Amino acid sequence: MPPVINPKKCVACGKCALICCMDVFGPTEPKTVPLVRYPEECWHCRACVMDCPTGAIEMRYPLTHTLLFRDAPGTLKKEGM
Repeated sequence: MPPVINPKKCVACGKCALICCMDVFGPTEPKTVPLVRYPEECWHCRACVMDCPTGAIEMRYPLTHTLLFRDAPGTLKKEGM
């Protein structure tokens, strides 16, 4: 799943397109909200999210990239310590 850009927050600075090493945003026009043109190329590295000055980009991870964790009783703590 590709990054999602909120057009209401985006100031069209183009930093996301410049920082993306995979060119997910493709060619962008100056002073326009970038488009995610190649979503299948995204490595989910979050570089665009971290460099966005207004927080306009949200990363959506595929289910296979998420880690579900549930603490089972007695697995992390040793009894008697």
